Amino acid sequence: MKFLDEAKIFLKSGDGGNGCVAFRREKFIEFGGPSGGDGGRGGDVWIEAVDGLNTLIDYRYQQHFKADRGHHGMGSDRFGAAGGDAVLRVPVGTQVLDEEKEEVLADLTEVGQRLRLLKGGDGGYGNAHFKTSTNRAPRRFDPGWPGEERWVWLRLKLIADAGLVGLPNAGKSTFLAATTAAKPKIADYPFTTLHPNLGVVRSDDHEFVLADIPGLIEGAHEGAGLGDRFLGHVERCGVLLHLVDGTQEDVAEAYRVIREELKAYGGGLAGKPEIVGLNKTDALDKETIAARLKALKTAAGRKAKVVTLSGATGGGVQDVLRLLWARIVEGRPTPVEDEPAPADISPWAIAPDSD
Repeated sequence: MKFLDEAKIFLKSGDGGNGCVAFRREKFIEFGGPSGGDGGRGGDVWIEAVDGLNTLIDYRYQQHFKADRGHHGMGSDRFGAAGGDAVLRVPVGTQVLDEEKEEVLADLTEVGQRLRLLKGGDGGYGNAHFKTSTNRAPRRFDPGWPGEERWVWLRLKLIADAGLVGLPNAGKSTFLAATTAAKPKIADYPFTTLHPNLGVVRSDDHEFVLADIPGLIEGAHEGAGLGDRFLGHVERCGVLLHLVDGTQEDVAEAYRVIREELKAYGGGLAGKPEIVGLNKTDALDKETIAARLKALKTAAGRKAKVVTLSGATGGGVQDVLRLLWARIVEGRPTPVEDEPAPADISPWAIAPDSD
């Protein structure tokens, strides 16, 4: 299945049904009177987050979604049925934006979350609605109200607890494959990863979701390489794992490039908790590791934790996972314990004040 994280679609709610003009004509009924029913209400347009989806590819081949129109009113005081709703089922983490991408209309972050985007038009009144003591044979009816319509953008931001960032060939896909059951493409050339990948990490009886996005290069915020369009998938992460290829000469410059791209992108990524990993240490000797680790610590400063690891051999991987889990737990809101309900006290059980 192809990965698609953005789609533009057209939505239209159903028009209301028309009212009816009718009169009751039956044998032995001397004064029948008006009997035109009201039209039915048009269907609404809903969006719902469902489990089991991780792409918007369904909205690549169908861009128009319309709810059903309400049925017209009929004689014998029969009201028209309401039109059927149109329900858009999307992955968890989907945002709905207006046509100009300036306003977020909805943000679905939980399974089962459901929101009405467009309301269907009301049905028109039939002539039975206008019957009064002075107007006993009205011939007036109202047409149904038109539904709403608009273009919107669907944008998917994957839900993950931790995210992997780094230059191409930093070893992000290897780390993801070593720690989860995901099977990303791994090769010795840059931009092997062309779309985000998710995996579930199981370590020390804990589970969390890890996201891998395509590598960034200098100028990604201006569209260089694959650009920064996939950075939105790590906006919801509680912590970032910044992998640096230890086999390159200037690890400090590699770290600086990614940090500058995170700052240029915005979205709060530059301020997220960060763990910096000097990767591919299995290909280095101890002296080189010590020198490049020192340079990386100087570049990262005191705020970021710097560690060494090797995704290929598994060296230091468990320590990194424990650090990630600790940061994830720190960033989660503390659950508020329910206060114990006060015991019911009978008014007769209160002892009277003693003199």
